[in-house]
Amino acid sequence: MRLLPRFFRSTAWICLALTTRTRADIPVPEKILPADTLAAVSAPDFTRLRTLYQASPQWQLWNDPDMAAFKNKFVARWKEQLLLPLERDIGINLSDYEDLPQGQLTIAMIQNGWPASEAQPGFLLLLDAKSKSDRLKNDLALLRRKWVEGGKPIKTAKIRDLEFLTLPVSEKDIPASLRKLYSPAGSENETATNNTSVSQLLLGQFESMLIVGTSEKTVEKALAHLTGGAAPALAGVAAFEADRLALFHDVPFWGWVNVKALVGLLAGPVGEKDPAQSPLAMFSPQKIAGVTGLSGLKTLAWAGQSSAEGLLVKFFLGIPEPARDGLFKLFPAGIKESSPPSFVPLDAVKFQRWRIDGQGAWAAMQKMLSALSPQFTGSLNFILETATEAARQKDPDFDIKKNLFGNLGDDVINYEKAPRGATPAELSAAPSLWLLGSPKAEQLAAALKYLFLIASQAGGTPAEREFLGHKIYSVPVVPLPFGLSGPTPSPGGSLSYAACGGYVALSTDPALIEEYIRSSNTPPKPLKESAGLGDAAARAGGLSTGWFGFENQAATSRAAFESLRGAGTNAPALNNPLLPAGVRDWADFSLLPPFDKIARYFHFTVLTGNASAEGLMFQFFSPAPPLLKK
Repeated sequence: MRLLPRFFRSTAWICLALTTRTRADIPVPEKILPADTLAAVSAPDFTRLRTLYQASPQWQLWNDPDMAAFKNKFVARWKEQLLLPLERDIGINLSDYEDLPQGQLTIAMIQNGWPASEAQPGFLLLLDAKSKSDRLKNDLALLRRKWVEGGKPIKTAKIRDLEFLTLPVSEKDIPASLRKLYSPAGSENETATNNTSVSQLLLGQFESMLIVGTSEKTVEKALAHLTGGAAPALAGVAAFEADRLALFHDVPFWGWVNVKALVGLLAGPVGEKDPAQSPLAMFSPQKIAGVTGLSGLKTLAWAGQSSAEGLLVKFFLGIPEPARDGLFKLFPAGIKESSPPSFVPLDAVKFQRWRIDGQGAWAAMQKMLSALSPQFTGSLNFILETATEAARQKDPDFDIKKNLFGNLGDDVINYEKAPRGATPAELSAAPSLWLLGSPKAEQLAAALKYLFLIASQAGGTPAEREFLGHKIYSVPVVPLPFGLSGPTPSPGGSLSYAACGGYVALSTDPALIEEYIRSSNTPPKPLKESAGLGDAAARAGGLSTGWFGFENQAATSRAAFESLRGAGTNAPALNNPLLPAGVRDWADFSLLPPFDKIARYFHFTVLTGNASAEGLMFQFFSPAPPLLKK
């Protein structure tokens, strides 16, 4: 008889386990997305991403009590002019949905037969609500009811035995609050009624996952993988899998683009539709893709990783070494020292160093210009020949190609100091110095003199003066390739340059030239001894990658921050034409606190870049500000 109660107890436990079992885990994004995915961004665990962001310096700064006056006014206007009107328009309280993403949140672009006739790329949004699955179901039902009550047409579609809402969407369906935000006053109604383009959105739920797509074909591809179908998935694409293994392990967010497919679809095969006789041939997408080397790029991938030490973001360009041409020939290759030299002073707020082969870069640029248009090459050769003829008046053996480009080394350095004031003009003209490495720097500087002589609109021989045994040349400012002339000085300003220490130094600030020359005898306290710089560089790939950058954001932000405070609601940033007109009166920068009160949220960042056989890797590391560490 004792067996009977035991049987019932066992049966009860089994039934309870069956009735309370959790749903099967939703697959990872790459096993849901189809093989013809062109681009995707994903947060595999949105709850984790949300937690990391709320611990970030940016979020802490926004919620600092000293920012309350600025924040409160900004948020009040945002709610008054956008959030509350939008919620009234759509009949939904958006704040109710803030915590709905619990698992992955993925957005993807699918090829879907595009660019065939009448075919368009599809878009997918995948949101895993996990334990909030029942709430998601209720929210979809509420949306359906609101849509019907608003008198809008609605249909349903069966896709793999699941019902999806099909909502026709046109510009007139955009809420009036959003149209007003982006449209000039009084034009929003006209814009909405004149637009007849109609598309559709499909919304449905599979277990705990919300699926939003722009076509049944797009949604069906995702559902095929969710329901156990054997259709090819993104995980089976070799190019994606290689990037996933290299970058996407245990990261809070990642992105991926099939650049080769996109370039092929947008530009077409290189050489097609590119008649040589056409005067616009040089501007064709096919021509540009081939000349710049973009046609050899396979993928673009990025991923972020956050820790107590800081934020590390990696960008990878999947372009194998044999396929590199055009601009991609300019990137440093191999292991080369890229740390700040000892003459770069500690008070430099920005620093970049590229170990680029100058002569190889010049050859690559010539090749690109010639392939793009023979006229470009002819114009350039005319300038060089004119400069050579001018130089031969004093030196019959002078050859600018030999004396100038033949003397380029494999080192380009730029560093910048803090602006000398907080006005817009002073902020845009921070003291900056460029250094071109050369095995024969004096010959290179002399050759530049004749090139500037031809390029100068004012004409005349460059002025010369002696400083500590070195010649400093000065010429009226002229535009130079790659921004070598640095910031634009005041009217009547000049570009100074001098050879010293294996480099030719160029700057629109003569004091920086003199400071650099003095450093050979009186070395400054060097930037490379900045606290934490070596450790941060190691986390971003090291100081022997061929490309290294640094920015002291605590210093660069100070002048900009104080400038915003002084400008208030008249800050130049608010006049950006890309900024929606409706948001330009939300920010009152006069309410910002003095920078010293929030300086603890700012630190520095480093950037490295290096080339491998598989592609080009760029790593950005932002150390956690020391004063925020617990």
